[in-house]
Amino acid sequence: MAKLAYEETFDCVQCGYCLPACPTYQTMEKETHSPRGRINLVKMAAEGKISTDELKEPIDLCLGCRACETACPTNVQYGRILESAKEVLAESHQPSLAQRLVEKTVFKGLLPSDKMLRVLEFGLQTYQKSGAQTLVQKSGILPKLLPQGMAEFEAMMPAIKRRKRKKQITPTSTKDRVAYFTGCLMDTMFGSINEQAIALLERVGCDVHVIPSQSCCGALQHHAGDIETAKMLAKKNIDAFEEEQYDYIVSSIGGCGAMLMEYGELLRQESEWHERAEQFANKHVDVSIILEKNGLPFSGTLNKTAVYQPSCHMTHVQKNTSAPLALIQGIPGLTYVEIDKQEMCCGSAGIYNLLHYEEATAILDKKMPYVQKAKPDLLITTNPGCHLQMKLGIQRAGLAEKIEVKHLVEVLAEVTEGVRNDV
Repeated sequence: MAKLAYEETFDCVQCGYCLPACPTYQTMEKETHSPRGRINLVKMAAEGKISTDELKEPIDLCLGCRACETACPTNVQYGRILESAKEVLAESHQPSLAQRLVEKTVFKGLLPSDKMLRVLEFGLQTYQKSGAQTLVQKSGILPKLLPQGMAEFEAMMPAIKRRKRKKQITPTSTKDRVAYFTGCLMDTMFGSINEQAIALLERVGCDVHVIPSQSCCGALQHHAGDIETAKMLAKKNIDAFEEEQYDYIVSSIGGCGAMLMEYGELLRQESEWHERAEQFANKHVDVSIILEKNGLPFSGTLNKTAVYQPSCHMTHVQKNTSAPLALIQGIPGLTYVEIDKQEMCCGSAGIYNLLHYEEATAILDKKMPYVQKAKPDLLITTNPGCHLQMKLGIQRAGLAEKIEVKHLVEVLAEVTEGVRNDV
């Protein structure tokens, strides 16, 4: 219990400002599934008044969206409290066989290994291009073999394309020297978005470098309470990106970017790493900030009505709200409509929608009516998890033929001079 962030719980005055911002409180309507309720449970557990068994479900069902931090008038460090609780629960509760398998094969084996990710990429490509995916889907066997969430997301999976990382092009007028963070699953399943992001950065005059020795950001491990693996990956990335000097470390993934920006917090108790981690974190920005700052040379128009699904971690951890909107509103021909409850979480939260499918879907179903009311042709995202979750929401609403889901980078590449045909 000593690892619980006990002192931080006293900053919460139980005012309730967090309640309207919390997706699980809004859908479950239980105090134990609100931020202030969870904080109180952590405090009681630290004082020995309740067991970790009573803490487990409320903490497991928290999305970690951090919307409560933005809403809080007393600056409660909910992220630190949640992290401490997850770490304690991971240490005090014997994981199931399935959890141990995921931790060993996915968190420690697959995600940190570029070689294994390339094997996965090849396997998924073969599955899609060979016709096996079509046959499997028509057979109806997946819902019988996989949990409901995984079976539905298999159908949402994008077309997997081989990476075709371009040779480095040094621009004639360099504005910023940029190290691009590719991400693990992002580069495997949405690799074309990385390619487009790099092309856009080069188009605005950035000297872009992709560091071969970079690794998984550690976000999924961190969310699962595997703090030691998250720290190991953070140190690996810090080492890799320190090899040369860069003005910025840039990513196009809301969740990964938030994790990179919290490396200082993650390594705050390790004196030999903390300062280096802070310097790393301070250099990170989302790709939208660089593109908005330098200005894109648009050459086409996009005659669509679009809505925007902001990533929770982009909003509440990265604090990046204006740059994506400025870019969206600047696209020639595009009609932007702000939806009600735009800031509400979609229910993705890393792999929350796979682990807690029913709870995540209840949140998604609460959000979708606001999207439908806007009657868009296009829904724009800034995070792969949100991307797949919103595609699922649109599919469930029977709107897949009417509404496209695209990452902001894809939309910008479509209308930017000299980019669309380069990737």
